[in-house]
Amino acid sequence: MREVFRPGFGRGLTVVLGCMCVFSLAVVTARSGLTATLLTLPWVALFMTCCWAIFWRPSVEVSDAGVRLVNVTRTIDIPWPAVIDVESRYALTLDTAYGRFSAWAAPAPGAGPALRTAMRNRPRRDTVTNDSDETVTSVTIGDLAGTPSGDAAMVVRRRWERLKDAGHLDDPRIEFDRAPIRWNWQIGAAIAALTMISMATLIA
Repeated sequence: MREVFRPGFGRGLTVVLGCMCVFSLAVVTARSGLTATLLTLPWVALFMTCCWAIFWRPSVEVSDAGVRLVNVTRTIDIPWPAVIDVESRYALTLDTAYGRFSAWAAPAPGAGPALRTAMRNRPRRDTVTNDSDETVTSVTIGDLAGTPSGDAAMVVRRRWERLKDAGHLDDPRIEFDRAPIRWNWQIGAAIAALTMISMATLIA
């Protein structure tokens, strides 16, 4: 089973910006006519493509085969035997035999969001016992439930621990010399083409 994590904020922001762009095009059409709309359209398309690439498309995909980090410029496939640790101090970060890789889709929250989230959640990790035999639990900001980094880290750790408990990672073997990485050149090409078309409207 594949689990896909995408933060709701980024997708919601993309929808809001898309609605604003549609409204702006409608205003341009009403005030300046179809020609002005056609000249404005490439700029709107460029803006929305960038928003889609930055806020909507990035994700963390977790399956029994490993973790796929879909970032803005590249997609990284990390098999479970290569995973050494899962961190979330600044963003969901996988410490692997190939190096460290962070997820664009799962940043740690800022101070304000972290404080609001902490007020709604009880600490849940890094348990220690003090001298009075009372259990004290602390949690880093990036691990807070309800934050992109915390929620994504929970999904990754849950699957990783399940595979370890089942004994599938008792004798980990690395299949590749380096992490399989694919550059998202299609997105770059689309943005470059839209940029050229948009610039051309300035001299039309």
